Amino acid sequence: MTIGSAGSSIVVPRNFRLLEELERGEKGIGDGTVSYGMDDGDDIYMRSWTGTIIGPHNTVHEGRIYQLKLFCDKDYPEKPPSVRFHTRIKMTCVNHETGVVDPKKFGMLANWQRDFTMENILMQLKKEMTASHNRKLVQPPEELHPDNPYRCCLAGTPNVEEQYIYPPPRAMETLMKSRPSFKFVKSQ
Repeated sequence: MTIGSAGSSIVVPRNFRLLEELERGEKGIGDGTVSYGMDDGDDIYMRSWTGTIIGPHNTVHEGRIYQLKLFCDKDYPEKPPSVRFHTRIKMTCVNHETGVVDPKKFGMLANWQRDFTMENILMQLKKEMTASHNRKLVQPPEELHPDNPYRCCLAGTPNVEEQYIYPPPRAMETLMKSRPSFKFVKSQ
């Protein structure tokens, strides 16, 4: 992000930019189906983030909750963050073994611009889920992480009673506030 008049510009420092993104992510985005936040509030470098996407309607992703990890290296926002799905997913731009979003297959990362944000990445990934080449791909079964003590329930979603998330990201609090049917329950 740059500020200034024609001919002169001021580049917003990395940490200010990330603080701005954190504030926006904590407020929630649009309809509440995409959120993000920092993994560790004590990380002064603001590197590790968790993003969440609730699968779009009328796709095989509907009702699924996808958790992603975004890592902003010291060169962010000059260079894109690394993005990895923590939840298993099958998409043409995602390595199905590792969950890593392949920058060569995901246009936003391949053509990264300083003005792009983590929010833009998450929204574009959600949009990519609705693309004809991804919307009907058979998805892997949802697996539980063995150390996951939390269940995330999304009531009223067809064929979905429980979604499991590890660990419960702070960004999910935004979803809990914006969607009354969304709650965390500690497993027994």
